[in-house]
Amino acid sequence: MLTQIQQQDTSLHDERVTFSQQHVFTLLSYRLVQQGPSFPEPMDVSLDRKQGRYRVKSVQKGREETSSGNLDLPADVYNGMTMTILKNLPRGRPESVHYVAFTPTPRLIKLDLVPVGGQKVQIGDQQGEAARYSLKPKLGVVMGFVAALLGKTPADYECVVWTKDIPAFVRCDGPLRLKGPVYRIELTNPQ
Repeated sequence: MLTQIQQQDTSLHDERVTFSQQHVFTLLSYRLVQQGPSFPEPMDVSLDRKQGRYRVKSVQKGREETSSGNLDLPADVYNGMTMTILKNLPRGRPESVHYVAFTPTPRLIKLDLVPVGGQKVQIGDQQGEAARYSLKPKLGVVMGFVAALLGKTPADYECVVWTKDIPAFVRCDGPLRLKGPVYRIELTNPQ
């Protein structure tokens, strides 16, 4: 799966994930590249489940840094797959999963996927119901306290999933980086 966002200021958010779908979704590998004016601290991140390894290349305070290491991943790590998971949840059911936040140090974060209601949407000439979800990062007591002191508490996201016939992505609102502006990612008409 590929999510690539090219902004008018030439910034790039390129997220790629490989996963298997044998009875359950399983993340196999993940890659994230963020660069350009919208990302003051550019990053190139990779994560490989089979090897249990991560690599982070980032720019911190004007200096390029590279780090790598081992990371034990629970079965429900879903970096780059959140919309896939939302589309496959039974309607109205909350779920908790994990993702790895690269700050640039990798941190395993619990993510609550909470249904917050429905809304009517239109895609092309089709009208139908959509389910709204709030994605809430949960840091735990100690990490949450430290993040609040440092002003690094991650923001919630809101995502909308088409529920008529076959579930489909409609939109997602949230920042692409810590303390970044909120972006709206939504379907567009192909040109």
